[in-house]
Amino acid sequence: MQFIVQGYPAYAYTGSRDFDPGLPTIVFVHGAAFDHSVWQWQSRYFAHHGFNALAVDLPGHGRSPGILRASIAEWSSWLVALLDAAAIGNATLVGHSMGSLVTLESALAAPQRVSKLALIGISAPMPVGQAFLDAARDDPPVAYDMEAVWGHVRNSQLTQSAVPGTTLLGASRSLNGRSRPGALHADLGACNAYRPSMDAVRAMKTPTLVLAGKRDQMTQFKAGKALAAEIPGARFVALDAGHSMMSEAPRETLAALRDFLRD
Repeated sequence: MQFIVQGYPAYAYTGSRDFDPGLPTIVFVHGAAFDHSVWQWQSRYFAHHGFNALAVDLPGHGRSPGILRASIAEWSSWLVALLDAAAIGNATLVGHSMGSLVTLESALAAPQRVSKLALIGISAPMPVGQAFLDAARDDPPVAYDMEAVWGHVRNSQLTQSAVPGTTLLGASRSLNGRSRPGALHADLGACNAYRPSMDAVRAMKTPTLVLAGKRDQMTQFKAGKALAAEIPGARFVALDAGHSMMSEAPRETLAALRDFLRD
């Protein structure tokens, strides 16, 4: 499905269902140098079980043209503009990694637009090592390999993918390789610079789920748990997975989201 957001087309995968204004909407936001396809298991389920599912491609990612943003605040502004373009009063926002920062900032900046919030693989702040940033700028193939390895549990080469004929690392690396030049460096820089107001976080009233991987090598498990403790009433769920929970533990991720949205 296509929208016009801030002057450019924006693509959102709808789970092969028509958008129905009468249904509640879930907006899924991907991480650095990825696209809507990371949500293939979860978005399609909800699209066939009573929700509009909009798994977006951020500008300059996937099927969405447009300008890469330099900050999480700018990405958040774009996300709220997407809700306007789709005539959605409020929605559940589900974000992974960089996308979790974007959705968190959206809930802080425009709480009336966010009915529920699910943060997957989050750390706030989300520091990025200088070597990773430098590789993303100067040697993207090396940076893609870094992201693939750190984005999964150790020894994930031996882990079976839910998609026949692919490996978890191979699928991640291929998706990174299709990203626009400069996207990974811009995205990592935005993550590294973001510092949410903890006073605002502690004043949040949005029902929130924080989903963390016990073996996450990208955003530490304890960081996600600590953030959940700062958000009033937040639900914290730990999965036996790494950073890429949607593909490493697709059923468990879906179950956590389903239970959260059911309540």
